Amino acid sequence: MVTAARTTSQVLLHMGVAFGVMWAATGSLAFGGVAAVVEPLCNVALLPLHDRLWARIQKRLDARRHKLSPIPEANAFKPA
Repeated sequence: MVTAARTTSQVLLHMGVAFGVMWAATGSLAFGGVAAVVEPLCNVALLPLHDRLWARIQKRLDARRHKLSPIPEANAFKPA
């Protein structure tokens, strides 16, 4: 329940900022409304691609780090 409320709050805040910036820049309520809808939709489409790209970068960095370490144990996961 809290997660849904938090997510809804974030979406509404994001839409409000998009509306406010576009309205301030153009003085148009119509452009502000379009920005408030289009910009979050673009984020929904692009954020998974962004996350996949960073996961790929992290995987490559981990592989490089593993190859460069002279001590194999230095790369092993050690639970606390």
